[in-house]
Amino acid sequence: MAQPAPLEEKYVSRQGALKSGEGLDQALQRLKISADTRSELIRALACALDMRRLQPGDQYSLTLDKTGELKSGLYEVSPLEIYTLARTGDNLAATRMAIPLEQRTVRITGRIDSSVFAAFTELGEEPKLIHAFADIFASKIDFNTEPRPGDRFEVVVDKYYKNGAFVGYGKILVARYQLQNTVYEGFFYTSDSVRGYFDSKGEELGTWFLRSPIPFGRVTSGFTHRRKHPILGITRPHLGVDLAAPRGTPVMAVSDGRIQFRGRNGGFGNQVVIGHANGYRTHYGHLSRFKKGITVGSRVKQKDIIGYVGSTGLSTGPHLDYRIQHNGVFRNPFSLKFKPRSILKNEELARFTQVRDRLARNLDSPKEDRVIQARRVILDQRNPISML
Repeated sequence: MAQPAPLEEKYVSRQGALKSGEGLDQALQRLKISADTRSELIRALACALDMRRLQPGDQYSLTLDKTGELKSGLYEVSPLEIYTLARTGDNLAATRMAIPLEQRTVRITGRIDSSVFAAFTELGEEPKLIHAFADIFASKIDFNTEPRPGDRFEVVVDKYYKNGAFVGYGKILVARYQLQNTVYEGFFYTSDSVRGYFDSKGEELGTWFLRSPIPFGRVTSGFTHRRKHPILGITRPHLGVDLAAPRGTPVMAVSDGRIQFRGRNGGFGNQVVIGHANGYRTHYGHLSRFKKGITVGSRVKQKDIIGYVGSTGLSTGPHLDYRIQHNGVFRNPFSLKFKPRSILKNEELARFTQVRDRLARNLDSPKEDRVIQARRVILDQRNPISML
């Protein structure tokens, strides 16, 4: 007996990913999606997602009927950011998908043998966490020069997992660094009026100036009035510090200010000079290139990227020449002390104290368990999660 012919498939599926240098419309053309369907899909997606954020590697899957009309689809920016496309009648709409996650609050402890970066890496932690930890103490500790073997650190941070796989760090809740005989602590505190990291007394860890414009580097030349120049061979002042780092390392503005110079400056190569309040100026030399948008007269905020480490000018290798002037006089950047941006008082201090005591218990717990707490959460538009 003859077998019946198989039923014709009602829908067809298409999958793809953005390639370098192409837009979504070009990517859909590769899949031979019609112009009308491409236009409808892009309009729907643009209502939910800033299309300027699309990146090579973004993945999408589409379901179309035999006429080429789009019935449904998915667009994945990352494992934590997925948009669904669905049709209701004649209308196609995009919405952000709710994603179930496991949130683990963990305590990480370690000891410095060679460097902070190496100590975190040996514990299996990613660079994002290392830089976030260093950033908390950026105005208190110069991680280029001050850490010593035997220093210890502790961090309490949220980690997020999807289907058992790690997908990202949340906010660092509390951090501690023991620098020889001095202990530094940073407690995350937020209210209607303030947000940031504060020490145990309620003084903000952020000061008006960072200790260093790059978090991790190696001091190859210090501040001195007599140094033999490695290229010219003559003895002359070196009124700054040289921080060796890989070419392309981002360089931050150490304080709020306005760009006073951006360009080529003799032996300093590509240089940026920033003017700050109260008579301060900072100089950043030997840059490989400038950050896009950095022009004379433009304003920058503390921690804004202004350029990238290079070896332009009179230089024997990739490093940053960093200098500070105060009222026209060059000062040793690592000898200066700056005041905290804010100090909590009265009722704000009382509320902070309660948060501080709760967070400190996590650090001081005698338990050896790395996971302090685990719970299920839903990531969606009503419950956004701040990720490092």
